[in-house]
Amino acid sequence: MQILLTNDDGIHAPGLRSLRAALTQLGDVEVVAPLAEQSGVGLSITYLHPLMIHQEFEGEKHWGWAVAGSPADCVKLGILEFCSQKPDLIVSGINSGSNVGINVLYSGTVAGAIEGAFAGIPSIAVSAASSFSNDVKPDYDRWAEQSIPIIRQLMTQQETSADRLWNINFPETRPEWPCGVKWTSLGVKRHFDVMEKRIDPRGRPYFWSGLDPIINHQLEAGTDIKELSEGYVTVTPLKYDITDHERLNSSDNTPGQTFDLPPA
Repeated sequence: MQILLTNDDGIHAPGLRSLRAALTQLGDVEVVAPLAEQSGVGLSITYLHPLMIHQEFEGEKHWGWAVAGSPADCVKLGILEFCSQKPDLIVSGINSGSNVGINVLYSGTVAGAIEGAFAGIPSIAVSAASSFSNDVKPDYDRWAEQSIPIIRQLMTQQETSADRLWNINFPETRPEWPCGVKWTSLGVKRHFDVMEKRIDPRGRPYFWSGLDPIINHQLEAGTDIKELSEGYVTVTPLKYDITDHERLNSSDNTPGQTFDLPPA
């Protein structure tokens, strides 16, 4: 199996290294990842300037390709230029921090998987929740090993479409977690939004887009946010067609139906 691996934390991120080692159990792995961190870039692509690349080595052995661009750029280049054949699987991760709920729309990690699905290749994003305790270190090797049987199972699912797309999230590191694996939906209700205002040394205001732990909120059962907060690995099937088909197929909006422009 030919596997293309990318991420949004950058080619030197520990999550990528751990996942690369684990994925060799499934096939040949080609790494094409951003040169620098690309968190929050979503599905952005580079077209106003050239994409510079750099070959990475481990000793004298080829290790991967660093791209001065986004995760979507990396997947495009990986498919078109760097993989010896069309990949059978695209994996993006392991991201440092969860990608759940509507945050998948901002996520560079999930975007890498979406770009793979665009090309008709089964694609999986893998992320892990950050711990808010300084005493707990992220266990990327453990998460990488635990992701392999999940990926095996997803790849054996008999589906008619080639553009299969999944989002996996591991809970933060605790002795009793994970409790298991659950299929989930996206938690699309926004519970909070934080912009932290600060003042620079010259008295000028600036803002940080904040991140808060999910606490003291009513979380919807069966969603990735709820189940992840309770210690479960969440697996969410995604699709990139954001058409509202229910509304489109209503009696007033039949696909292909024409209507006159209303008067100005």
